[in-house]
Amino acid sequence: MASSEAPRIVVGVDGSSSYDALRWADRYARLVGGAVEAICVWESPAFAGWGGPATEPVFDVEQARQRFARELDEVFADGLPEGLTQRLVEGDPSDVLIHASEGAEVLVVGRRGRGGFARAVLGSVSQRCAQHAACPVVVVRQEGDPRR
Repeated sequence: MASSEAPRIVVGVDGSSSYDALRWADRYARLVGGAVEAICVWESPAFAGWGGPATEPVFDVEQARQRFARELDEVFADGLPEGLTQRLVEGDPSDVLIHASEGAEVLVVGRRGRGGFARAVLGSVSQRCAQHAACPVVVVRQEGDPRR
């Protein structure tokens, strides 16, 4: 990263557990003069994994785009932060985020996403990112999480 570039803060967006991660990334970006890159990864049912599609079987990119926009609007009700970039990517969430971490100042993820087991201490995406990202990873717990 050239010294004239603003630090890039990558944040995975995947539902309400990522709202606090988005807020954290925005606060951090303001502190360091950085720019937030919000990435929402969606998987088509063909790539849902060994358990088959766990969500809507007719899920498509337009639904993903609409959900991503709603999530950003919910987190930033007063308007999107200046410099926020948005990327909607189809693929495996951990692979996409690990790749996006290259050249980033920090990768921010929620503790758990949409999938997984309710009692999981750390989601599989969060865990893989923490182990394989090319930059430091911040795992943010959801507000009101009883395990804080």
